[in-house]
Amino acid sequence: MRYVSTRGSAPALDFAGVTLAGLAPDGGLFVPEQWPRFSHEEIAALRGLPYATLAARIMQPFVGDCLTPERLQELCEEAYGRFAHVAVTPLTQLDERNWLLELFHGPTLAFKDVALQLLGLLFEEFLALEDRALTVVGATSGDTGSAAIDALANRDRVEIFMLHPAGRVSDVQRVQMTTVLAPNVHNVAIDGDFDTAQAMVKRLFSDRDVTSAINIGAVNSINWARLMAQVVYYFAAALQLGAPERKIAFSVPTGNFGDVFAGYVAAQMGLPIERLVVATNINDILFRALSDGDYSAGTVTPTAAPSMDIQVSSNFERLLFDLGDRDGAALAAQMAGFEQTRAMRLTNAQRDGASALFCTARADADDMAQAMRWAWEECDCEAIDPHTAVGLHAARMLEWSNDVPVVTLATAHPAKFRDAVERATGYRPSLPPRVGDIFAREERFTSLSGGYEDVRKFVLDTAIYRA
Repeated sequence: MRYVSTRGSAPALDFAGVTLAGLAPDGGLFVPEQWPRFSHEEIAALRGLPYATLAARIMQPFVGDCLTPERLQELCEEAYGRFAHVAVTPLTQLDERNWLLELFHGPTLAFKDVALQLLGLLFEEFLALEDRALTVVGATSGDTGSAAIDALANRDRVEIFMLHPAGRVSDVQRVQMTTVLAPNVHNVAIDGDFDTAQAMVKRLFSDRDVTSAINIGAVNSINWARLMAQVVYYFAAALQLGAPERKIAFSVPTGNFGDVFAGYVAAQMGLPIERLVVATNINDILFRALSDGDYSAGTVTPTAAPSMDIQVSSNFERLLFDLGDRDGAALAAQMAGFEQTRAMRLTNAQRDGASALFCTARADADDMAQAMRWAWEECDCEAIDPHTAVGLHAARMLEWSNDVPVVTLATAHPAKFRDAVERATGYRPSLPPRVGDIFAREERFTSLSGGYEDVRKFVLDTAIYRA
Protein backbone atom coordinates (compact mmCIF):
# COMPACT_ATOMS: atom_id res chain seq x y z
CA MET A 1 0.00 0.00 0.00
CA ARG A 2 1.28 3.43 -1.02
CA TYR A 3 0.03 6.79 0.23
CA VAL A 4 -0.36 10.06 -1.67
CA SER A 5 -0.90 13.64 -0.54
CA THR A 6 -4.25 15.36 -0.92
CA ARG A 7 -2.38 18.30 -2.49
CA GLY A 8 -0.71 16.21 -5.14
CA SER A 9 2.95 17.22 -5.11
CA ALA A 10 4.52 15.16 -2.30
CA PRO A 11 6.23 11.83 -3.05
CA ALA A 12 4.24 8.68 -2.29
CA LEU A 13 5.21 6.84 0.89
CA ASP A 14 4.58 3.43 2.43
CA PHE A 15 2.74 2.92 5.72
CA ALA A 16 5.83 3.30 7.91
CA GLY A 17 6.73 6.50 6.09
CA VAL A 18 3.34 8.16 6.56
CA THR A 19 3.17 7.06 10.20
CA LEU A 20 6.41 8.85 11.00
CA ALA A 21 5.82 11.81 8.68
CA GLY A 22 2.33 12.84 9.83
CA LEU A 23 1.67 15.81 7.53
CA ALA A 24 2.80 15.67 3.89
CA PRO A 25 5.61 18.11 2.94
CA ASP A 26 3.32 19.93 0.48
CA GLY A 27 0.93 20.74 3.33
CA GLY A 28 -1.55 18.02 2.40
CA LEU A 29 -2.73 14.93 4.26
CA PHE A 30 -1.82 11.39 3.28
CA VAL A 31 -4.46 8.98 1.99
CA PRO A 32 -4.13 5.49 0.48
CA GLU A 33 -3.66 5.36 -3.30
CA GLN A 34 -6.80 3.21 -3.38
CA TRP A 35 -9.29 1.93 -0.82
CA PRO A 36 -9.01 -1.76 0.03
CA ARG A 37 -12.33 -3.56 -0.43
CA PHE A 38 -13.77 -6.49 1.53
CA SER A 39 -16.43 -8.71 0.02
CA HIS A 40 -19.73 -9.52 1.72
CA GLU A 41 -18.34 -12.95 2.60
CA GLU A 42 -15.09 -11.54 3.97
CA ILE A 43 -16.96 -9.13 6.24
CA ALA A 44 -19.27 -11.88 7.48
CA ALA A 45 -16.23 -14.00 8.34
CA LEU A 46 -15.04 -11.29 10.76
CA ARG A 47 -17.97 -11.87 13.13
CA GLY A 48 -17.10 -12.95 16.64
CA LEU A 49 -13.39 -12.16 16.46
CA PRO A 50 -11.72 -10.66 19.56
CA TYR A 51 -11.21 -6.93 19.09
CA ALA A 52 -7.42 -7.13 18.67
CA THR A 53 -7.75 -9.81 15.99
CA LEU A 54 -10.49 -7.85 14.20
CA ALA A 55 -8.27 -4.76 14.31
CA ALA A 56 -5.32 -6.59 12.78
CA ARG A 57 -7.49 -8.01 9.98
CA ILE A 58 -9.07 -4.63 9.13
CA MET A 59 -5.76 -2.74 9.21
CA GLN A 60 -3.51 -5.25 7.42
CA PRO A 61 -4.31 -3.97 3.88
CA PHE A 62 -3.30 -0.46 4.96
CA VAL A 63 -0.09 -1.66 6.62
CA GLY A 64 1.06 -3.71 3.63
CA ASP A 65 4.45 -5.33 4.05
CA CYS A 66 5.68 -2.82 6.65
CA LEU A 67 4.61 -5.28 9.37
CA THR A 68 3.93 -8.98 9.17
CA PRO A 69 0.40 -10.06 10.08
CA GLU A 70 1.82 -11.76 13.15
CA ARG A 71 3.61 -8.63 14.34
CA LEU A 72 0.56 -6.44 13.72
CA GLN A 73 -1.52 -8.88 15.77
CA GLU A 74 1.00 -8.67 18.62
CA LEU A 75 0.93 -4.87 18.61
CA CYS A 76 -2.88 -4.82 18.62
CA GLU A 77 -3.01 -7.23 21.55
CA GLU A 78 -0.59 -5.04 23.49
CA ALA A 79 -2.46 -1.83 22.68
CA TYR A 80 -5.94 -3.09 23.54
CA GLY A 81 -4.82 -5.13 26.52
CA ARG A 82 -4.80 -1.88 28.53
CA PHE A 83 -8.54 -1.30 28.09
CA ALA A 84 -10.88 -1.78 31.04
CA HIS A 85 -13.57 -3.67 29.09
CA VAL A 86 -12.87 -7.02 27.45
CA ALA A 87 -14.85 -5.95 24.36
CA VAL A 88 -12.68 -2.78 24.12
CA THR A 89 -15.54 -0.80 22.46
CA PRO A 90 -18.79 -2.32 23.81
CA LEU A 91 -22.31 -1.44 22.66
CA THR A 92 -25.08 -0.28 25.03
CA GLN A 93 -28.73 -0.26 23.95
CA LEU A 94 -30.78 2.84 24.83
CA ASP A 95 -34.13 2.03 23.19
CA GLU A 96 -35.52 0.02 20.28
CA ARG A 97 -33.41 1.95 17.76
CA ASN A 98 -30.63 3.88 19.52
CA TRP A 99 -27.33 2.42 20.70
CA LEU A 100 -24.17 3.86 22.22
CA LEU A 101 -20.74 2.69 21.13
CA GLU A 102 -18.62 3.16 24.26
CA LEU A 103 -15.19 4.34 23.16
CA PHE A 104 -13.97 5.50 26.57
CA HIS A 105 -12.64 2.35 28.22
CA GLY A 106 -8.99 3.16 27.49
CA PRO A 107 -6.50 4.60 29.99
CA THR A 108 -7.50 8.27 29.51
CA LEU A 109 -11.27 7.68 29.18
CA ALA A 110 -11.72 8.95 25.61
CA PHE A 111 -12.02 7.55 22.10
CA LYS A 112 -8.57 8.86 21.22
CA ASP A 113 -7.07 5.97 23.22
CA VAL A 114 -8.34 3.46 20.66
CA ALA A 115 -5.96 4.87 18.06
CA LEU A 116 -3.19 6.41 20.12
CA GLN A 117 -2.34 3.35 22.21
CA LEU A 118 -1.54 1.62 18.93
CA LEU A 119 0.16 4.66 17.39
CA GLY A 120 2.62 4.87 20.29
CA LEU A 121 3.65 1.27 19.65
CA LEU A 122 3.95 1.88 15.91
CA PHE A 123 6.23 4.87 16.50
CA GLU A 124 8.49 2.81 18.73
CA GLU A 125 8.51 -0.10 16.25
CA PHE A 126 9.36 1.93 13.14
CA LEU A 127 11.87 4.22 14.88
CA ALA A 128 13.81 1.20 16.15
CA LEU A 129 13.85 -0.32 12.67
CA GLU A 130 15.19 2.95 11.19
CA ASP A 131 17.50 3.72 14.14
CA ARG A 132 16.26 7.29 14.56
CA ALA A 133 14.22 9.45 16.92
CA LEU A 134 11.06 11.51 16.51
CA THR A 135 9.79 14.76 18.01
CA VAL A 136 6.00 14.67 18.00
CA VAL A 137 4.21 18.03 17.99
CA GLY A 138 0.44 18.17 18.45
CA ALA A 139 -2.47 20.40 19.35
CA THR A 140 -5.42 19.34 21.47
CA SER A 141 -8.87 20.58 22.24
CA GLY A 142 -8.86 18.22 25.21
CA ASP A 143 -8.71 14.47 24.70
CA THR A 144 -6.00 14.02 22.07
CA GLY A 145 -3.40 15.53 24.39
CA SER A 146 -3.99 13.22 27.34
CA ALA A 147 -4.30 10.12 25.15
CA ALA A 148 -1.15 10.91 23.17
CA ILE A 149 0.85 11.70 26.28
CA ASP A 150 -0.23 8.47 27.95
CA ALA A 151 0.69 6.52 24.82
CA LEU A 152 4.14 8.10 24.40
CA ALA A 153 5.34 8.85 27.95
CA ASN A 154 8.71 7.20 28.65
CA ARG A 155 8.86 5.49 25.26
CA ASP A 156 12.22 5.12 23.55
CA ARG A 157 13.27 7.41 20.69
CA VAL A 158 10.24 9.69 20.89
CA GLU A 159 9.27 12.89 22.70
CA ILE A 160 6.07 14.92 22.57
CA PHE A 161 5.17 18.61 22.65
CA MET A 162 1.43 19.06 23.20
CA LEU A 163 -0.24 22.47 22.84
CA HIS A 164 -3.60 23.11 24.52
CA PRO A 165 -5.68 26.32 24.72
CA ALA A 166 -5.33 27.68 28.27
CA GLY A 167 -8.61 27.62 30.18
CA ARG A 168 -10.51 25.93 27.35
CA VAL A 169 -10.25 22.29 28.37
CA SER A 170 -11.99 20.59 31.28
CA ASP A 171 -10.17 20.24 34.59
CA VAL A 172 -9.92 16.47 34.13
CA GLN A 173 -8.56 16.85 30.61
CA ARG A 174 -5.95 19.34 31.83
CA VAL A 175 -4.60 17.30 34.72
CA GLN A 176 -4.50 14.13 32.66
CA MET A 177 -1.91 15.95 30.54
CA THR A 178 -0.07 18.11 33.01
CA THR A 179 0.48 15.53 35.77
CA VAL A 180 2.51 13.26 33.49
CA LEU A 181 6.05 14.20 34.47
CA ALA A 182 7.97 11.95 32.09
CA PRO A 183 11.13 13.60 30.72
CA ASN A 184 9.97 13.16 27.10
CA VAL A 185 6.66 15.00 27.68
CA HIS A 186 6.37 18.78 27.19
CA ASN A 187 2.99 20.41 27.86
CA VAL A 188 2.35 23.92 26.52
CA ALA A 189 -0.65 26.09 27.42
CA ILE A 190 -1.18 28.87 24.88
CA ASP A 191 -3.38 31.94 24.80
CA GLY A 192 -6.09 31.43 22.19
CA ASP A 193 -8.33 28.63 21.00
CA PHE A 194 -7.73 25.20 19.47
CA ASP A 195 -7.65 26.55 15.92
CA THR A 196 -4.76 28.82 16.97
CA ALA A 197 -2.87 25.85 18.37
CA GLN A 198 -3.62 23.67 15.34
CA ALA A 199 -2.43 26.39 12.96
CA MET A 200 0.85 26.64 14.88
CA VAL A 201 1.41 22.89 14.58
CA LYS A 202 0.83 22.96 10.82
CA ARG A 203 3.19 25.93 10.52
CA LEU A 204 5.91 24.06 12.44
CA PHE A 205 5.65 21.20 9.94
CA SER A 206 6.29 23.59 7.05
CA ASP A 207 9.04 25.61 8.80
CA ARG A 208 12.32 24.47 7.26
CA ASP A 209 14.39 25.76 10.16
CA VAL A 210 12.35 23.49 12.45
CA THR A 211 12.29 20.43 10.22
CA SER A 212 16.02 20.67 9.56
CA ALA A 213 16.73 20.72 13.31
CA ILE A 214 14.35 18.00 14.50
CA ASN A 215 12.55 15.03 12.96
CA ILE A 216 8.97 16.15 13.44
CA GLY A 217 5.94 13.85 13.61
CA ALA A 218 2.21 14.09 14.37
CA VAL A 219 -0.35 12.41 16.61
CA ASN A 220 -3.35 14.51 15.65
CA SER A 221 -5.81 12.91 13.27
CA ILE A 222 -3.79 14.38 10.42
CA ASN A 223 -1.67 11.23 11.01
CA TRP A 224 -3.10 8.50 8.79
CA ALA A 225 -2.18 5.65 11.18
CA ARG A 226 -4.31 7.16 13.90
CA LEU A 227 -7.32 7.54 11.65
CA MET A 228 -6.86 4.00 10.31
CA ALA A 229 -7.20 2.51 13.79
CA GLN A 230 -10.54 4.29 14.24
CA VAL A 231 -12.02 2.45 11.24
CA VAL A 232 -12.04 -0.76 13.26
CA TYR A 233 -14.76 0.13 15.73
CA TYR A 234 -17.24 0.86 12.94
CA PHE A 235 -16.79 -2.73 11.82
CA ALA A 236 -16.98 -4.00 15.40
CA ALA A 237 -20.31 -2.26 16.07
CA ALA A 238 -21.88 -3.07 12.71
CA LEU A 239 -20.97 -6.76 12.93
CA GLN A 240 -22.66 -7.03 16.31
CA LEU A 241 -25.84 -5.45 14.95
CA GLY A 242 -26.23 -7.66 11.88
CA ALA A 243 -23.80 -6.47 9.22
CA PRO A 244 -23.15 -7.23 6.44
CA GLU A 245 -26.76 -8.42 5.97
CA ARG A 246 -28.08 -5.31 7.71
CA LYS A 247 -27.25 -1.63 7.20
CA ILE A 248 -26.24 0.51 10.21
CA ALA A 249 -26.29 4.29 10.71
CA PHE A 250 -23.77 6.14 12.88
CA SER A 251 -24.10 9.53 14.57
CA VAL A 252 -20.69 11.03 15.27
CA PRO A 253 -19.89 14.05 17.48
CA THR A 254 -17.62 15.92 15.12
CA GLY A 255 -14.90 18.55 15.45
CA ASN A 256 -11.82 17.85 13.34
CA PHE A 257 -13.68 15.36 11.08
CA GLY A 258 -11.26 12.48 11.73
CA ASP A 259 -13.67 10.19 13.60
CA VAL A 260 -16.48 10.48 11.07
CA PHE A 261 -14.03 10.20 8.16
CA ALA A 262 -13.00 6.83 9.60
CA GLY A 263 -16.63 5.82 9.08
CA TYR A 264 -16.38 6.98 5.47
CA VAL A 265 -13.30 4.77 5.05
CA ALA A 266 -15.21 1.80 6.51
CA ALA A 267 -17.96 2.39 3.94
CA GLN A 268 -15.40 2.51 1.10
CA MET A 269 -14.08 -0.83 2.36
CA GLY A 270 -17.51 -2.41 1.92
CA LEU A 271 -19.17 -2.01 5.32
CA PRO A 272 -22.91 -1.40 4.70
CA ILE A 273 -23.39 2.01 6.33
CA GLU A 274 -26.79 3.63 5.73
CA ARG A 275 -25.81 7.14 6.81
CA LEU A 276 -23.07 8.98 8.68
CA VAL A 277 -24.40 11.86 10.76
CA VAL A 278 -21.97 14.73 11.23
CA ALA A 279 -23.18 16.10 14.58
CA THR A 280 -21.81 19.53 15.50
CA ASN A 281 -22.29 21.98 18.33
CA ILE A 282 -22.73 25.71 17.68
CA ASN A 283 -19.23 25.83 16.17
CA ASP A 284 -20.92 24.57 13.05
CA ILE A 285 -18.62 25.01 10.04
CA LEU A 286 -19.22 21.40 9.02
CA PHE A 287 -22.97 21.72 9.42
CA ARG A 288 -22.92 24.70 7.07
CA ALA A 289 -20.56 23.03 4.62
CA LEU A 290 -22.64 19.88 4.30
CA SER A 291 -25.98 21.70 4.38
CA ASP A 292 -25.34 24.36 1.76
CA GLY A 293 -21.69 24.15 0.67
CA ASP A 294 -20.49 27.08 2.82
CA TYR A 295 -17.14 26.15 4.37
CA SER A 296 -16.26 29.44 6.06
CA ALA A 297 -14.60 29.78 9.43
CA GLY A 298 -16.09 32.01 12.09
CA THR A 299 -15.07 32.76 15.66
CA VAL A 300 -14.77 29.81 18.03
CA THR A 301 -17.42 29.91 20.77
CA PRO A 302 -16.52 28.01 23.96
CA THR A 303 -19.09 25.37 24.94
CA ALA A 304 -19.51 22.48 27.38
CA ALA A 305 -18.13 20.24 24.61
CA PRO A 306 -14.65 21.74 24.18
CA SER A 307 -13.30 19.02 21.88
CA MET A 308 -15.80 20.24 19.28
CA ASP A 309 -15.00 23.93 19.66
CA ILE A 310 -13.30 24.09 16.27
CA GLN A 311 -13.82 26.21 13.16
CA VAL A 312 -11.26 24.56 10.88
CA SER A 313 -11.69 20.79 10.46
CA SER A 314 -8.40 19.45 9.13
CA ASN A 315 -9.61 16.02 8.04
CA PHE A 316 -12.37 17.48 5.89
CA GLU A 317 -9.62 17.95 3.29
CA ARG A 318 -9.36 14.17 2.92
CA LEU A 319 -13.05 13.91 2.04
CA LEU A 320 -12.90 16.82 -0.39
CA PHE A 321 -9.94 15.18 -2.14
CA ASP A 322 -11.71 11.85 -2.50
CA LEU A 323 -14.94 13.46 -3.73
CA GLY A 324 -13.08 15.75 -6.16
CA ASP A 325 -11.81 12.87 -8.31
CA ARG A 326 -8.56 12.89 -6.31
CA ASP A 327 -7.29 15.93 -8.17
CA GLY A 328 -4.47 17.11 -5.89
CA ALA A 329 -3.65 20.25 -7.85
CA ALA A 330 -7.27 21.41 -7.83
CA LEU A 331 -7.62 20.75 -4.11
CA ALA A 332 -4.32 22.52 -3.37
CA ALA A 333 -5.68 25.63 -5.10
CA GLN A 334 -8.99 25.32 -3.26
CA MET A 335 -7.27 24.98 0.14
CA ALA A 336 -4.86 27.83 -0.62
CA GLY A 337 -7.85 30.06 -1.20
CA PHE A 338 -9.40 28.94 2.07
CA GLU A 339 -6.18 29.51 4.02
CA GLN A 340 -6.02 33.05 2.65
CA THR A 341 -9.66 34.05 3.11
CA ARG A 342 -10.93 31.45 5.65
CA ALA A 343 -13.90 30.85 3.35
CA MET A 344 -14.68 28.65 0.35
CA ARG A 345 -17.56 27.04 -1.48
CA LEU A 346 -17.69 23.30 -2.02
CA THR A 347 -17.89 22.25 -5.66
CA ASN A 348 -21.01 20.56 -6.96
CA ALA A 349 -19.14 17.25 -7.16
CA GLN A 350 -18.03 17.57 -3.53
CA ARG A 351 -21.53 18.46 -2.32
CA ASP A 352 -23.26 15.73 -4.30
CA GLY A 353 -20.70 13.11 -3.28
CA ALA A 354 -20.98 14.00 0.40
CA SER A 355 -24.79 13.92 0.37
CA ALA A 356 -24.77 10.30 -0.77
CA LEU A 357 -23.54 9.13 2.63
CA PHE A 358 -23.41 12.09 5.02
CA CYS A 359 -26.12 14.11 6.69
CA THR A 360 -25.70 16.66 9.44
CA ALA A 361 -27.34 18.16 12.52
CA ARG A 362 -26.45 20.95 14.93
CA ALA A 363 -26.96 21.08 18.70
CA ASP A 364 -26.97 24.13 20.96
CA ALA A 365 -26.51 24.14 24.75
CA ASP A 366 -30.18 23.33 25.42
CA ASP A 367 -30.11 20.44 22.94
CA MET A 368 -27.03 18.99 24.64
CA ALA A 369 -28.57 19.25 28.10
CA GLN A 370 -31.85 17.76 26.92
CA ALA A 371 -30.06 14.76 25.37
CA MET A 372 -28.14 14.17 28.62
CA ARG A 373 -31.41 14.34 30.60
CA TRP A 374 -33.19 11.96 28.21
CA ALA A 375 -30.44 9.36 28.51
CA TRP A 376 -30.44 9.68 32.30
CA GLU A 377 -34.21 9.75 32.88
CA GLU A 378 -35.48 7.48 30.11
CA CYS A 379 -32.63 4.98 29.62
CA ASP A 380 -32.08 3.53 33.08
CA CYS A 381 -29.77 6.29 34.35
CA GLU A 382 -27.36 6.27 31.44
CA ALA A 383 -24.87 9.11 31.97
CA ILE A 384 -23.32 10.60 28.84
CA ASP A 385 -20.86 13.44 28.34
CA PRO A 386 -21.70 16.64 26.36
CA HIS A 387 -19.96 15.49 23.16
CA THR A 388 -21.89 12.23 23.12
CA ALA A 389 -25.03 14.25 23.84
CA VAL A 390 -24.50 16.23 20.62
CA GLY A 391 -24.38 12.96 18.70
CA LEU A 392 -27.40 11.53 20.51
CA HIS A 393 -29.42 14.68 19.87
CA ALA A 394 -28.72 14.31 16.14
CA ALA A 395 -29.53 10.60 16.17
CA ARG A 396 -32.91 11.22 17.80
CA MET A 397 -33.98 14.21 15.73
CA LEU A 398 -33.38 12.71 12.27
CA GLU A 399 -35.86 10.39 10.59
CA TRP A 400 -34.75 6.81 10.07
CA SER A 401 -36.07 3.66 8.48
CA ASN A 402 -37.51 1.36 11.14
CA ASP A 403 -35.07 -1.46 10.41
CA VAL A 404 -31.86 0.63 10.66
CA PRO A 405 -30.12 0.71 14.07
CA VAL A 406 -28.55 4.06 14.89
CA VAL A 407 -25.26 3.97 16.78
CA THR A 408 -24.07 7.14 18.51
CA LEU A 409 -20.36 7.22 19.21
CA ALA A 410 -19.86 7.82 22.95
CA THR A 411 -16.54 9.60 22.72
CA ALA A 412 -15.67 10.35 26.36
CA HIS A 413 -16.43 9.08 29.85
CA PRO A 414 -19.02 11.35 31.50
CA ALA A 415 -16.71 11.97 34.48
CA LYS A 416 -14.36 13.93 32.21
CA PHE A 417 -17.12 16.57 32.05
CA ARG A 418 -18.72 16.06 35.45
CA ASP A 419 -19.81 19.69 35.91
CA ALA A 420 -21.80 19.71 32.66
CA VAL A 421 -23.34 16.31 33.39
CA GLU A 422 -24.35 17.41 36.88
CA ARG A 423 -25.94 20.63 35.58
CA ALA A 424 -28.05 18.66 33.12
CA THR A 425 -29.00 15.64 35.23
CA GLY A 426 -28.31 16.35 38.90
CA TYR A 427 -25.91 13.40 38.92
CA ARG A 428 -22.16 13.96 39.35
CA PRO A 429 -20.23 11.07 37.81
CA SER A 430 -17.08 9.83 39.50
CA LEU A 431 -13.81 9.02 37.82
CA PRO A 432 -13.12 5.27 37.59
CA PRO A 433 -10.76 3.97 40.29
CA ARG A 434 -8.17 3.04 37.66
CA VAL A 435 -7.52 6.75 37.00
CA GLY A 436 -6.44 7.34 40.60
CA ASP A 437 -6.37 10.65 42.43
CA ILE A 438 -5.05 12.76 39.57
CA PHE A 439 -6.02 16.03 41.26
CA ALA A 440 -3.56 15.36 44.08
CA ARG A 441 -0.61 15.09 41.70
CA GLU A 442 1.90 17.75 40.76
CA GLU A 443 1.21 19.60 37.50
CA ARG A 444 3.88 20.71 35.06
CA PHE A 445 3.40 22.81 31.93
CA THR A 446 4.75 25.92 30.19
CA SER A 447 2.50 28.91 29.50
CA LEU A 448 3.18 30.79 26.26
CA SER A 449 1.49 33.56 24.33
CA GLY A 450 -0.48 32.85 21.21
CA GLY A 451 2.52 33.95 19.11
CA TYR A 452 4.10 31.44 16.75
CA GLU A 453 7.66 32.60 17.38
CA ASP A 454 7.38 31.89 21.11
CA VAL A 455 6.17 28.35 20.47
CA ARG A 456 8.78 27.76 17.78
CA LYS A 457 11.61 28.91 20.06
CA PHE A 458 10.37 26.75 22.93
CA VAL A 459 10.23 23.64 20.76
CA LEU A 460 13.70 24.20 19.27
CA ASP A 461 15.27 25.08 22.64
CA THR A 462 13.67 22.20 24.54
CA ALA A 463 13.69 19.28 22.11
CA ILE A 464 15.79 16.37 23.32
CA TYR A 465 16.39 14.73 19.94
CA ARG A 466 18.04 16.48 16.99
CA ALA A 467 17.82 15.59 13.30
